Amino acid sequence: MVAAPAPEQAGAAPAGAPPPTYTVAVRELCEFTAKQGDLDLRFTPAPTAREGMEGHAAVAARRSAAGPGYEAEVPLVGACGLLRVRGRADGFDAGQARLDEVKTYKGRLDRQPASHRALHWAQAKVYGWLLCESRGLAAVTVALVYLDIGTQRETVLSEHCTADALRAHFEALCRRFVDWAAAEVAHRTARDAALRTLAFPFGQGFRTGQRPLAEAVYRAATAGRCLLAQAPTGIGKTVGTLFPVLKAAPGGRIDKVFFLTAKTSGRQVALDAMARIAAPPPGTGGPPPLRVLELVAREKSCEHPGSACHGDACPLARGFYDRLPGARADALCPPDGAAGPVALDQAAVREAALRHGICPYYLGQELARWADVVVGDYHYYFDAGGLLHGLAQAGQWRVALLVDEAHNLVERGRRMYSAELLPDTLLQARRSATAAAVPRLKKALDRVRRAWLALDRAHAADYTVLEGFPAAMAGALQQCTVALGEHFADHPEQMDAALQAFYLEALQLQRMAELLDAHSMVDLARPSQGAAGTSVLCVRNLVPAPFLGPRLQAAQASALFSATLQPMPYYADLLGLPDGHARVDVASPFRAAQLQVRVARHISTRYAHRAASAVPIADLMARQFAERPGNYLAFFSSYDYLERVAEVFAQRHAGLPHWCQSRRMQEAGQREFLGRFTEDGQGIGFAVLGGAFAEGIDLPGRRLIGAFLSTLGLPQVNPVNEQIRERMDRLFGAGYDYTYLYPGLQKVVQAAGRVIRTPEDEGVVHLIDDRFARPQVRGLLPAWWAV
Repeated sequence: MVAAPAPEQAGAAPAGAPPPTYTVAVRELCEFTAKQGDLDLRFTPAPTAREGMEGHAAVAARRSAAGPGYEAEVPLVGACGLLRVRGRADGFDAGQARLDEVKTYKGRLDRQPASHRALHWAQAKVYGWLLCESRGLAAVTVALVYLDIGTQRETVLSEHCTADALRAHFEALCRRFVDWAAAEVAHRTARDAALRTLAFPFGQGFRTGQRPLAEAVYRAATAGRCLLAQAPTGIGKTVGTLFPVLKAAPGGRIDKVFFLTAKTSGRQVALDAMARIAAPPPGTGGPPPLRVLELVAREKSCEHPGSACHGDACPLARGFYDRLPGARADALCPPDGAAGPVALDQAAVREAALRHGICPYYLGQELARWADVVVGDYHYYFDAGGLLHGLAQAGQWRVALLVDEAHNLVERGRRMYSAELLPDTLLQARRSATAAAVPRLKKALDRVRRAWLALDRAHAADYTVLEGFPAAMAGALQQCTVALGEHFADHPEQMDAALQAFYLEALQLQRMAELLDAHSMVDLARPSQGAAGTSVLCVRNLVPAPFLGPRLQAAQASALFSATLQPMPYYADLLGLPDGHARVDVASPFRAAQLQVRVARHISTRYAHRAASAVPIADLMARQFAERPGNYLAFFSSYDYLERVAEVFAQRHAGLPHWCQSRRMQEAGQREFLGRFTEDGQGIGFAVLGGAFAEGIDLPGRRLIGAFLSTLGLPQVNPVNEQIRERMDRLFGAGYDYTYLYPGLQKVVQAAGRVIRTPEDEGVVHLIDDRFARPQVRGLLPAWWAV
């Protein structure tokens, strides 16, 4: 799929100036114009990026060794009308007048789809024309060089082409693209002109606290900096970050805005904010022609769950690329052809896709190339294979990142760059019908099993931190993944789910093992008294900064914001914020009189005291309810603790309504839980700190008038967290704070922040534990609280 070309000029061109041009990469041009047929995502192992680079280097080395005059990585550029086409040819042998386009692969070349081969020839011939034009050549031999990563054997397909034939091929592709590119130039010009005069979407102006946040974001966007912004809940952070970034886009030549969220609720808030921004108050000018796209998880947008993603299994994959141009144009066209914003939320993308009979999920991914604002989960940019980061790099976009509720990115980043191998995954793979039928696979899987057993016998403890990734296990996994990869490549029609699950798990573990450094550790854990072979082998990331930092550096500008980013050096260290990043701590618009903060110094919620704490906690909640009936939330550190106190509360105060968050509560149950918080409702909802109801929900007015925090939120003391504490101490000199105190208090403040949502709200928060009275703890609570 094509990445949108980058406009060289934005805004209206002065009189007499050349028209704006669009720069597009050779690969993107060819994918847009030459890709045809089915969407085919049948599982076939492909070389990793590292294997691909090594393969290209190997081919270049062979050519250079064969004789002088071979050039590798030849930069080329050409033009056709308003299009500027750029790229790098893999190699050129001047003596033989041969241009090489190198492709690495795994498996059998004769199984390569014809559509892939056609795309490769299209790319090679575009490079051939750009080379002929730049070197004044009348003809050139264009060669497709296929390198088998496993055997290092080359297959060379070549064709002698005249410069005239290559030029005709190049111009034909450009003609297919140029109308679209011209429309994109016009869209960008109109978009930037409208954004320069964009008015704040609320006639009453900024809320208290919202203006300083917006000013800080605008300065960061125009200066091309990274900003860490702490701003209180309830001031309108979403509009207060989106609006200034859009205002800064024309001057900063920002191509795309990525609004990244941790939860679905954050996505919807951003979409609602963009709907207001794109529809300014009457009399303030026309609406900007913004394209706002929502990216949704595959499992939530698949129309045929259980079907494989290829034309033989799914009707929406059949002929996908043939029908994609019509669907893309349909989706991006404003309603009734009128000027103004285009809302590409999940429903709109689905409707456009089904009108043309193609997959909504993959149409959404294609539309990311053409949207101005993309709203999606963190992983679309920060994950190792993040779609948005990959597109931004390929298209050389100038991107502005807005990271919502950025305190969540620490733990999410750790999970993105960790990997584990589960014993049950290996067991299911060994028991699969394919493994039983293919001796080579059975032998490779058994070798992994033996290495795992030996590792367990060598480390009998329930939990062990290893010095590095065990060599014997690494060797067994390498041989196994090679065998599985070759089998999948040779038999793409055999979709064995158990083998694929193990293969993908093993590959991710290998990748993380290759990147092992001080930011991660290798550990082995198994159930108490567990037998050998029941352990979990994990490469566990502790500091995501080395992975997240380069992604932040790659953005033109970024703003990471939340109500709980205290202390800021903690987040700067763990997220890898660039040197010289800016920080702002926005003063709260709320008054201390709005929120009564009461510390229950007579109660300890330490693990050893929890049984004894149930009665006094239940009685405290009942007294508060009697003092001021209404809706309350009570937060606990675990489901066990929640259930214990709820049972005591029901026994001692049977007449008081209460309801509980259940383990593994689904979305319908969550809606029912929240539905009880009405303006005239009364009762106490019992919830788990850090769960679905501790942040990201909005219950203003009398829908919520108080909260009980029966915990400091400190992570459990266990072997893993103790290892994190040691590593944090070694790297940052603050092991306990970085591992326990800061993450715990962040959850407390987030949960308490559900109570005061508007300048008119009033409520009470009970901090239930004697440790809340400690100066170090109180120093991490919001300054406006009168504790």
